Amino acid sequence: MASQDASSLAPEKIYRNRFEGAHEYRRKLWQILCADFFQKFISPEATVLDVAAGHCEFINAIKAAKRIAVDINPDTAKFAESGVVVELTASCDMKNVASSSVDVVFMSNLLEHLTKEKIVKTVEECHRVLKTGGMILILQPNIRFAYRDYWMFFDHITPIDDRALVEVLQLHGFLIQEAIPRFLPYTAQGRSQRSLWCVRLYLRMPILWKFFGGQCFIRAQK
Repeated sequence: MASQDASSLAPEKIYRNRFEGAHEYRRKLWQILCADFFQKFISPEATVLDVAAGHCEFINAIKAAKRIAVDINPDTAKFAESGVVVELTASCDMKNVASSSVDVVFMSNLLEHLTKEKIVKTVEECHRVLKTGGMILILQPNIRFAYRDYWMFFDHITPIDDRALVEVLQLHGFLIQEAIPRFLPYTAQGRSQRSLWCVRLYLRMPILWKFFGGQCFIRAQK
């Protein structure tokens, strides 16, 4: 998750306030999400870029030959495992990531924190760094189904639904491979570690997604 540049919304402060005491739960949660869902899209030989990597839960858990974490949060480097390359830069200006050098771009819960102008620039940057045939995987709060709680986080500034996300990707040269309007629940905040076994069950039962999903999943190809 990336925040805006104002010092009062410094991403490290937001992350510490929002996820204090939840690091171990989130680490285990993302290990399950990666092993049981996201890993199937990623070859062990791939170069993977995690945009707005936060505390690196995804990029630490995924298996890949090269792993890159991009974020403006200085705490990101503290959480990255050995072997993860950390670039402290904005998603809309990933100048240290070479063009056509990445097989898979992943982002989770980022775009709602950006202005529309920065969303477009971020999508353009993702397209630039991907190899031809490379894939972008996006997990994103869907205001269509999470409108009651979408604004519970102070740094959410842009409402996005799955259809708008598909459109902006298509307008910037991506071919949509898969679009799931309702996938994961909107937030996992407050969940106990005892509930982790439910996550595996939930991922195996797509019928549940239609009732509880507040985030969309989009997979698109350059």
